[in-house]
Formats: sequence, structure tokens, C-alpha cells
Amino acid sequence: MTARSSVLLGIASLLALTAPASPAMSKDDALPEPRPVYPVSERVDIVETLFGERIADPFRWLEADVRSDPRVAKWVAAQNAVSRGYLGSLPGRDWFSARIAELMNYERFGIPRKFGNRYFYTRNTGLQNQSPLYVQDGLDGKRRLLLDPNAWSRDAATALSEWQPSPDGSKLLYMVQDGGTDWRIIRALEVATGEPLADEVRWAKFTALSWVGEEGFLYSRFPEPEKDRDFQALNYDHAVYFHRIGTPQSEDEQVFSTPDFRERGYNASVSDDGRWAFITSSTGTDARNELQVIDLSLRARTGWHSRPLVSGFDHDWRVIDTVGSTLYLKTNKDAPTYRIVKVDLEAKTPKFETVVPARSEPIDGASIVGDRLIVSFLKDAASRAEVFTLDGKPGRIIELNGLGSATGFGGKPGDPETFYNYASFNQPGGIYRLDLETGKSTPFATPDIAFDPADYAVDQVFYPSKDGTRIPMFLVKRKDVTGPAPTLLYGYGGFDNALTPTFSSVRMAWVDAGGVFALANIRGGGEYGKAWHDAGRLHKKQNVFDDFAAAGEWLKANGVTSERGLAIQGGSNGGLLVGAVVNQRPDLIDAAHAAVGVMDMLRFDRWTAGRYWVDDYGYPSKEADFRVLRSYSPYHNIRAGADYPAVLVTTADTDDRVVPGHSFKYAAALQAAEAGDKPHLIRIETRAGHGGGKPTDKAIAEGADVLAFLARWTGLDVGGGASQGDPSIPTAVKESAE
Repeated sequence: MTARSSVLLGIASLLALTAPASPAMSKDDALPEPRPVYPVSERVDIVETLFGERIADPFRWLEADVRSDPRVAKWVAAQNAVSRGYLGSLPGRDWFSARIAELMNYERFGIPRKFGNRYFYTRNTGLQNQSPLYVQDGLDGKRRLLLDPNAWSRDAATALSEWQPSPDGSKLLYMVQDGGTDWRIIRALEVATGEPLADEVRWAKFTALSWVGEEGFLYSRFPEPEKDRDFQALNYDHAVYFHRIGTPQSEDEQVFSTPDFRERGYNASVSDDGRWAFITSSTGTDARNELQVIDLSLRARTGWHSRPLVSGFDHDWRVIDTVGSTLYLKTNKDAPTYRIVKVDLEAKTPKFETVVPARSEPIDGASIVGDRLIVSFLKDAASRAEVFTLDGKPGRIIELNGLGSATGFGGKPGDPETFYNYASFNQPGGIYRLDLETGKSTPFATPDIAFDPADYAVDQVFYPSKDGTRIPMFLVKRKDVTGPAPTLLYGYGGFDNALTPTFSSVRMAWVDAGGVFALANIRGGGEYGKAWHDAGRLHKKQNVFDDFAAAGEWLKANGVTSERGLAIQGGSNGGLLVGAVVNQRPDLIDAAHAAVGVMDMLRFDRWTAGRYWVDDYGYPSKEADFRVLRSYSPYHNIRAGADYPAVLVTTADTDDRVVPGHSFKYAAALQAAEAGDKPHLIRIETRAGHGGGKPTDKAIAEGADVLAFLARWTGLDVGGGASQGDPSIPTAVKESAE
């Protein structure tokens, strides 16, 4: 049954709150456990007529900011009390907590970036809540701590986000992220001494940091929001500013804005030689933008005068870098999988010439290092990288080790080297240095881990979706797991975002316990270029849900998972995915985790960055789009009377990307509906935002809660691997599991 035929939320009954619990789906057929008694969520009589249809919204009051509305704060506290009690008592919760910590306790490095003679990179000793930033003089120099965000707040929820050294490496710009918010505070320091400078810039958001020589930098920000509206107000009037080092923010110069087009967003970048600045303008999340260029060598005479290089929001144009007056770009104009082009910025009539033509594999990224182009491609959602001359002649292929993800390859024209990170599901990221002259990669920092990657199998399969489309899916498990096992299926399917093999200590703990992890590369993402994205958005969004459900059907039909052993998981747009598929296929799913999801598809464009998402979702105010959104909106399509799987919703009170009201309303509606006897809980974190900057201790605690919940309702015998003598699980962890 599709979401379009589901029962309206308005007829759901509160009588389900006292219904008896169903038997738990455990391997040992344990006695039924009492279902949690949910806090009563007040219903309000709000019914709107939209395009001739009456839409009930009884939990709209939960849209208010929990930080300023006492009624919502009380509801959050009551929900958390129930969830904490239930999750904390689950068998295996302590085992997962210990194992996740064990798996996460390894030295982790960020990709080094060279400025002047200095190398900058992050390093986490293992379980530090935030990763400090280090610097060293020369490749063989001694490492020195430059910034330690662990000392910035008592709860370790204040993070170092983006950072950018000045061209000669003498100064550092860095952004502070407090409590997971998308807002940033920009600060600066002297690298030689570590002494902070007086500079401070606020209300920066969705911005890069681009130095203009050593004198100052370009950044993007919004106007200061109204009091108590900073976590919910719509983001309009983005603009690019220049801040001169040593001056107050009030003296910052506005470089670029379009007051007549308040919805546009802007990002500024500066070429590595310092001569050119570029302003990228966008209207949403689609890969479509305009491009302005500023000749900084003329700034003393012409100021911040910009001229259009690309007009019209028709295609994607991403700046790579310049060599002299030649600009290199990555574009999808006449190339759905992208191509690399170049253009002479001094030409009276700029003409774009192809350097690296499009292939069947999408171009994932490109950079100029030394006198070479390094281009990374996606081959069935896994990375491959090649080196080209600046004229596009193929050079060597960079050898990578199996199905994994390679990121980085940054640098500047003239550099002799580049660094990259390589990771896979069973291999934490290692940092490698590539010598461009010899083509040899050598380890810069590789992790010392608490398991042997060879003990795990990473495979890729392809399965048919409902309409016959061939979908790739990765499968990860211990090699000694040979029969059907509880399986955690993850997906996203949106915004041209490709999911590639990466390491997660939380996922690995599930696999260590004897489960299977599956990642489905469903439509809506960027795994195969524009056509793949287009096939899973707007009026074709149902393809995404069909692809995900087909993955679950394949896993059961092919004996990967047991008949009652399928858990699904997704975050953000993936949370929407989980909510929609739970509504449409409750018969298929045994447990679900929806994280920071977009759950109200009729009002998503009313908060913070939600208005950008119309590129993928459509406009609730347009009837044709409304009909599609209404058909799958998780909040509006809960099927009263259906037998739903166990559902855990997670969000955070300071999430200003997908405001927590989405999850609050969905959880309240799910609890109020007669949707089966299994638990439907919400876990609300404090000062954690949408996920970025989350402290390690919070990540471990949340991961343990989520996995214990999913294991309980899929029959995963937690710690089974340890009891079978799995050498990868230390004795101390075995004891904690018992």
C-alpha cells in the first residue's frame, strides 16, 4: 500500500497508549515486555484547507523553539525520561557502548594542508570529544598544538569547524560552532605564537574563508536575526563581506549582494595566486549557479568591481583554480556526469574549452597540484583517481586498495605533493602523501586499530527496484557470519549526494555483534550523475522509497537477513526516507531509526534553510508539488491501525538545519496513533545540532542507544561474536557485555 492510500492522522486514537505489548522478536523468544507508557501529547484543533483538502495539524504547537517555550521544554523532558528509562534497560546497551568506544579509540588525522613551509592538520588521540588542530614546520618538523577546542566549553559541545591559514602560513582563521548550530563565529590567531587576534565576526553561515593576501578575508553571512529567532527564522539576504584583520566587524565592506533577490546564497573564493576572486551565486540546493569574477590586481582602482563570467542558473560551475589568467572549472553543462573546462579570464569573449571530457563515471572532484590535474571519479559509488596534464592528457591512475573512498588531493600550482585520505567500511581513514614526480604514495598517518580488517567481508551487489532499475548496494559482515543475520539497511537518496564506503565505529559495532550492514545507493543521490539525481526528486521522489523497500525485499529474499530481522536507518533527508518507508511498508520492516528527519513536507520551507530544499522536494504552495508532498509526508501519512515496527526517532534541541519540530510532531503523532504495540520513542539530545561538531561522548552514547534498540527488535544476539571467541573483541569488552 502506498502513502497516498494511508489513513489520515486526524482519526488516530489515543486508546493505543494502553494496548498490551506484543512478543519481542528475540532469538530466545523471551516473554513480552511492557510497552513504554508515553507522555500524553496535547492535541490542538488546527485544520487547514489546502487545495481543497482538509489537513489536520494537531501537534503544531511542538514547532516552537524548545529553548524558549516552556510547554515544549516540558514535553521534551517527559519524552526523554521515558526514552532514557527504556533504552538504558536494553540488553546489550552497555556492550555496544563499550565496543563503540573501543573501535573509536584510535589516533585519527585530518588531511594535511600546506601554507608557506607549514603543514596544518587535525589530530584526535582517540576518544577526545573534539579534534585539536596542529601545525608543524616542514614535512619532518615537530608537531605543535595550535588550537584545542576541548577546552572551549564544559560539555565539549563547542567545536572547531572550518579553518584556513593565510597564504604564507603566518595567521589562521577558524570558525567556532557552538552546540551544533549552523551559525559560525570567525576568529583569528598568530600561528608562530598561538596568540589570538582581536578579530571576531558573527552571524556567518554557509560560508568559506578566503584570504585576500595577508590583509583580510572574504566571508558570507546573514543579517543578525531577531531575538530568540536565531534557530528558526528563515535565512534570507545572504551577502559577501570583506573583513580587514585588526578592524571591528562594523567596518567590514560589503562585496557582493543582490537585494532584489533575497533568496540567493553566495560563496567567495580566491585563487591560490591571490589575483582572482570568484563569487558563486545559488538559489537552492540544485547544482545550478552563476559566477562572478573580480580581478584583485585592479582593486586599488576599481574596488570590489565584479563582472559576470557565467549568467543564468542553468548549470553547475565549480571553480578549481587558476594558472595565470586561465581558470579551470568543473561543470555539468553539456555533461550530466561533469567535465573539466578552462577559460581565459583576460579574453574579451571568454570561451570554455574542454580539458577532461565527461565519462560514464561522474567526476567527483578535481584540483590543480604542481603542474597536474588530479581528478577523482565515482565507479559504482566507489572512488578512483587519475592524474592528467593541464591540457587534459591522461597520466597515471592512483592505485587505491579495493572498494573505498578517497578524499583530499588538495594543493596548489607548483606543489610537488598532495595528501589524501583513503577509507572503507572495514578500514578507518589513513592519510597518504602522493609524490607527483614519482607517482608513489607513502603513508603519512595510518591508524592503529583494535581489529583486523581482513576478518570482514565488503561486497557489492546489484538488485532490481520496483520499476526494474538496477541499484547498487554494499554489504558488510564478519566473514564467519554465513547464514541469515539481523541486517541494518542505510540510505539517503537525495540532493545529488553520493554515499560511498566510509568507516563508522558505530556501524562496525553492529557488524562485530554478528549483524550485517547494508548501504543502498538509491536514486536521488549523485552516484551516477544528474540523471540518477533527477530520477529521485520532485514528482519522482517515490522512486527513492521504492528503491529502499526493494533493497529490504532483496535482503530477505536472498537470505542475507532473517524474516524478522530487518532494521532501517537514515538521517536528515534519510530520516524522511525512513519515515516514508515505515508508513508505506510496515510489513517489511522490523525496526527503524529516523535521525533528524524532514517529517512535515507541507511546512518544511518555513524554517531556517528549509526554503533551499524546494529544488529537491518542490513547493508546498504549488498544487502539483503539494499533491506529491502530501502523498508521502511522514507526519501526514501515519497509518492508524497498522502494525508498525519499533521506531526510534532522534533529534537535537539545537538543530537549526532540520528544526526539531519535525521530529517532535512526527513522534507525537506516531505515539497517538493505533500503529501497533511495539515502542515508538524519541530521543532528544541537548546542544548537538544536526550532527556536525557532536562530541565523541555524545556520539558513543547515542550510537549505543540506537544499536541496542535496533538489536532488541531484530533479534540480534548482542555479544554473540564475543561468546564465539571472536578475537577482535577484547576480554574487557566481553566482560562488560556480560
